[in-house]
Amino acid sequence: MSRNDRRGSDWWWTVDRAALVTMLALVTVGLMLAFAASPAATGGPLTAGDFRYAVKQIAFAAIAVLLLASTSTMSLRAIKLSAAAIYAAAVFGSALVLVMGNEVLGAKRWLDLGLITLQPSEFLKPSFAVLAACVLADREKMVLPKEIVSFLIAAPALLLLVLQPDVGQTFLLLALWGALLFFNGISLVWIGMLAGSTAILGLAAYFVFPHVHHRIDQFFDPQQPGYQMGLALKAFAHGGIAGVGPGAGTVKYHLPDAHSDLIFAVAGEEFGIVLCGFIALLFCVLCVRLLLRSARMGDAFSGLAGAALAIVVAIQAFINMGVAVSLLPAKGMTLPFISYGGSSLFAVALTMGFALAVTRQRSKIGEKDSEIFAFLREPRAA
Repeated sequence: MSRNDRRGSDWWWTVDRAALVTMLALVTVGLMLAFAASPAATGGPLTAGDFRYAVKQIAFAAIAVLLLASTSTMSLRAIKLSAAAIYAAAVFGSALVLVMGNEVLGAKRWLDLGLITLQPSEFLKPSFAVLAACVLADREKMVLPKEIVSFLIAAPALLLLVLQPDVGQTFLLLALWGALLFFNGISLVWIGMLAGSTAILGLAAYFVFPHVHHRIDQFFDPQQPGYQMGLALKAFAHGGIAGVGPGAGTVKYHLPDAHSDLIFAVAGEEFGIVLCGFIALLFCVLCVRLLLRSARMGDAFSGLAGAALAIVVAIQAFINMGVAVSLLPAKGMTLPFISYGGSSLFAVALTMGFALAVTRQRSKIGEKDSEIFAFLREPRAA
């Protein structure tokens, strides 16, 4: 970059700096909790653990921050084209998982790439949010209703998620689609019908998938909260208001997935309700800030995409924290920015990078757009 190149300063003054600082704060909290949880994940009550997961998480976080920063500088055209490529790759990866993925507890969700274990389904959400917003914001009439077109885009991903099976990600993608329709101004009657259809699908999952049946039954049984959830509640009770102190937690050594799905319980034990409340507050600030910023955007695509990207992170965070405090049935879903794992951290960095990019205050003069779904428009009369 030359001395006269102002792209860096232009980016700084046009990006949502408050949202960016909030994201970096969440990454910092995640690294702190990685050091707290790593000994429990690598050792046990009677065996010494180490900090190998914390070291890996530092490397993942460095890559994620670079991904977040670089994505946030993209033009709208580049965002749409990137989302199309990422969605196609994520769908292909999710299909590949069914053939050669690692099976854990009866589910195939991960590809072992040697240095990292990748979960392709994590990248379906941000890319679908952008593509669906692109369809719904198109001002031209299409050969099919835009709501149907957006669902057809999601259909291959939904099918692959059900086959894995990953019920949580399936319903999260459906919730994202419903949120996009809501933000686009669909009738509340249709929203009610969609909610009813989702409830029917949830009931079907209860009877079809044994692990869903087991978790739901445990959730509604006050006498048997389940092994994981019972330990998570003990961790919060042990930590109290201010926690037992960094490294002084004991329940975490018995807690399965303490470094990933139940990292919120580790935060509750060692740092208390104070840190848990701070984490929840950061997510609230981030979501509300991006929603308000999206509402002020001058074009429909930026507003829809920004709101959808904010909502998907907010829903995932709510589910993870809700599970940890037994407000929701157990579900293997990571806490964005906080949980250990490259796939989760890279996907949320991509999501928030897209969100920062579409909500930037930019001039439309000279900016080229990409109408990737123009082929679905109705032909104009001569």
